[in-house]
Amino acid sequence: MNTPRNEYPRPQLVRKDWVNLNGEWDFSFDDKKKGKKEKWFSQFPEPVKKINVPFAYQTELSGINDQSFHDMVWYRREFEVPGSWNEKRTILHFGAVDYRAWVYVNGHLAGFHEGGHVSFTFDITDYLTGDTESLVVRVEDPSTDETIPRGKQFWVQKSDSIWYTRTTGIWQTVWLEAVNPVHFSKVRFTPNVDQGEIGIDFEVAGEYEGKRAGIEIRFKDELVARDSIEVLEPFNKRSINLYNRKIFRTGFHHDGWNWTPENPNLFDVKLVLNDDTAILDEIDSYFGMRKIHRENGMVYLNNKPYYQKLVLDQGYWPQGLLTAPTDEDLKKDIELSKKMGFNGCRKHQKVEDPRFLYWADRLGFLVWGECAASASYSEDAAARLMREWIEIIERDYNHPSIVAWVPLNESWGIPGVRANKQEQHHSLAMYHLVHSLDPTRLVISNDGWELTKSDICAIHNYSHGNKDETAKYEEFKESLATKESLLASQPARRKIYANGFEHQGEPILLTEFGGIGFKIGEDAGWGYTSVSEVDEFIDDYKRIMEAVYSSKALHGFCYTQLTDVEQEINGLLTYNREPKCDLDVIKQINDMWHSEIVKG
Repeated sequence: MNTPRNEYPRPQLVRKDWVNLNGEWDFSFDDKKKGKKEKWFSQFPEPVKKINVPFAYQTELSGINDQSFHDMVWYRREFEVPGSWNEKRTILHFGAVDYRAWVYVNGHLAGFHEGGHVSFTFDITDYLTGDTESLVVRVEDPSTDETIPRGKQFWVQKSDSIWYTRTTGIWQTVWLEAVNPVHFSKVRFTPNVDQGEIGIDFEVAGEYEGKRAGIEIRFKDELVARDSIEVLEPFNKRSINLYNRKIFRTGFHHDGWNWTPENPNLFDVKLVLNDDTAILDEIDSYFGMRKIHRENGMVYLNNKPYYQKLVLDQGYWPQGLLTAPTDEDLKKDIELSKKMGFNGCRKHQKVEDPRFLYWADRLGFLVWGECAASASYSEDAAARLMREWIEIIERDYNHPSIVAWVPLNESWGIPGVRANKQEQHHSLAMYHLVHSLDPTRLVISNDGWELTKSDICAIHNYSHGNKDETAKYEEFKESLATKESLLASQPARRKIYANGFEHQGEPILLTEFGGIGFKIGEDAGWGYTSVSEVDEFIDDYKRIMEAVYSSKALHGFCYTQLTDVEQEINGLLTYNREPKCDLDVIKQINDMWHSEIVKG
C-alpha cells in the first residue's frame, strides 16, 4: 500500500524532524476480548489482517470494509527511529483514535487515552531499543454505548435516518516527532484587534533556565516584528504591538491586515529556543488578527456587523467515512462551499482534522466547532464530554477561522433539559467551561432549541413544506419574520429556551433548515422535502431562502447541508461531491440575499 495522508498533520506547530507512520499495519479483531490476557502486545495473533491507516476498518480505503460490530481491535507495525534522533526525545502522536486506546512500544504500555476525536501524544524514548521497534495499539469502541460521545455514529448496525456508519480505531494520522529534551511544549496566540496586539503564550518543557526564546513575525513575507525573551519560568507571556510597525503605517492599517473570509490575512511566525551554544527547538506557525463578538443583537467580525452564511458540513466521505481520502478533499469542500456563496460552515457533530482548519484559515472560511454528542445523559457522559472539550480547545485554539463553539446540539445527551435541573446545570457548565478556556469566541449552549445561557439564539426549523404546501410555507415564513415570532416558535414541538431561561438580546440565527431531498442517479434516501428535477431543486432552494431573506430579525443562517451522506440525499452536492445543479446559481441566490440586506 502507498502511504496515505502524508501531509504534515499539525499545521499550527510545524517542526522539520518527523516521520509519518500511516500506511499498512497488521490488524486483528478481538471479539472475545482475549488479546490482553494472551499478551497480543508482545505476540500478535495469526492470521494477520492488513489495514491501511488512518482509515477505520469500516471503510473501503482501509482495505477491510467491514461494517459489522467489533468492539475491540488491535493494530501493529514496526518502525525505525532515524539515527539523527539519538540525542533527542521521540514523541509518538495520534491524530485521533475512537474511542479508548492503549499504546504499547516494544511490549511496554506507553500510555492510555480515552476520547475519540482529538490528538494525544506519548514520549516513547525510554521504550526504544535503537533497532527495529514494535508499536501495538489496542482499541475499544463500544458499539452500542449511548453515553460515550458518538455524534452521528449509529448504535444500531445498519445506518438509518440521521445516523451513519461507525468509525472505530485510528482515523487520523499517526506520526513520530523528534524534540530536544528542552523544547516548546505549547504555543498560544491571542489576537487583540482593538489594541493591534498579538498575545503569545508559550510553555517550555525541560531545563528552561538560561534559555532564550526568539520570535519573528512576518506579513506577506515582510518582517513585522522581532523579539527575544529570557525564559524565566515554564510558562511565558509576551504581547507584541503590530499597529506601530512601519509596514502597517504605510498601507496595511486595520482592515488591510485583519483576517476575514474575504481577506484571509495571516501572519507567519517562527519561534526559536536556544541557549548560548545551540538552537534547541524551532517551530513555524501562523496567526490571524480576528475578533468575534456580539453587540446590539448582531454578530460582529472585527468590530463590523457580519451576516454569517453557513452551510452544515458533516465531514463524511463514502470511501473514508470520517477520514477524508486526501488533504485535497478537505480543501475542496471549502472551495466548493465558497463557490456557492457561503462564508463558513458549522462542522456538525464532528471535531474535524486540523488540516481542514488549516485550509479554512488559508482560504478564508468561518467555522463553528462542534463535538460529537452522546445519545443519553449520565454523570459519566457529562464528564466524558467535558474532558473532550478541554482537549478540543487545547488543540484548536490558534485557528482564526473558528469563531464559535457548539458544545451541545438539539438536546442530544440532555433529553430532559427543558425541565430537568441537572441537565440544565450541565448545559450551563459546558457554556461556562468553554468560556473559561477560551474567552475569545462565542459559545452556543444547545444549538436548535431548549437553550439555557448562550451567546447566540440558534434555532432549527425544517417546516418549510413542499412547493404545493403553501399554507405550511407561509407559516414557516411568518415564524422567521420577527424576533417575537422566532422566539414564540416551537420547531419539533420544542420551545426555544428551556424552562427558567429566556432571550437576553443575543443575536438570532437560523442554524439548521432546508434539507431538500434530490435524488441523483441511483442514490436512494430521504430529505425534509423532496424534488425530482434540477429546476425544481433550484426553485425550492430559492423559495426557502426567500423566507430567510424576508426576516427582519435573523442575523445569519446555516443551511442543511453541503453533501449527501449515506441515506441522506439532502445535500447541495452528492456524497461524491458532484454538484446537483450549477453552483453559480446557488451563489446568485445567496448573493441576492446580500443585495437585499445591503439595500435594507
